[in-house]
Amino acid sequence: MSAAPVEQPVVSADADELPDTRGVWRVLPSRVYALCLVELQKMRHDRTELVTRAIQPALWLLIFGTTFTRIRAIPTGHVPYLDYLAPGILAQSALFISIFYGIQIIWERDAGVLTKLLVTPTPRAALVTGKAFAAGVRGVTQAVVILVLSAVLGVRISPNPLHLLGVVVVLVLGSAFFSCLSMTIAGLVLSRERLMGIGQAIMMPLFFASNALYPVAIMPTWLRALSQFNPLSYEVDALRGLLVGTPSHVGLDLLVLVGCAIAGIAASSALLGRLTR
Repeated sequence: MSAAPVEQPVVSADADELPDTRGVWRVLPSRVYALCLVELQKMRHDRTELVTRAIQPALWLLIFGTTFTRIRAIPTGHVPYLDYLAPGILAQSALFISIFYGIQIIWERDAGVLTKLLVTPTPRAALVTGKAFAAGVRGVTQAVVILVLSAVLGVRISPNPLHLLGVVVVLVLGSAFFSCLSMTIAGLVLSRERLMGIGQAIMMPLFFASNALYPVAIMPTWLRALSQFNPLSYEVDALRGLLVGTPSHVGLDLLVLVGCAIAGIAASSALLGRLTR
């Protein structure tokens, strides 16, 4: 007597389409490391970019910072204005690098690189996270130049290694969010020209609606309300507290930046596929 056939379990067709979250976490460290290494190699082959990108922050510190330190037009308490300004310029430099990071995604789309990356087993979230933290590596490299210049100008920077490590973490998180914002915009507008226009339109409002140049307390009421929703304000607050020791809320700042980075990665991952259609 033959055995009864074993009934095969029915597998839903939708099961294969569900995202493998374990796969994301498994490949995430290697993808982040690989893309950060690529970013470092790019900078090694084009070292002049570090110099050219340092010109604008240097002008802010040399001209704006030293002038307003002399006239004492902005109340910063017992902290000299140049010391108060340096962390804001640090955050500004990382912002200016990250906000146009989506142009690289569009260039990779035009060159066919993005299509090849998307057909690999690498989850989109891991790909976007790697690119976001690669932008953070570029921002930290630029920050070293600005910190050296600040020290030469006499800014009293905290030598505490833990504080400096915290500065690196804050810059990486801030750069990750703004690069993801740029990649999200790239997924919506799909062209370099439109991305450049939108990036230039939002870059300066983000900077001036933060506490990078002046305390929140002296802002108009409407601008003070906007600064509460500006991630750059939290980045500057954390950098200022870690570098020059002003009263800050580093724990809250880090929490906000982590939340913004996660939200940015989720949004840009969802829109990444539109670039290849």
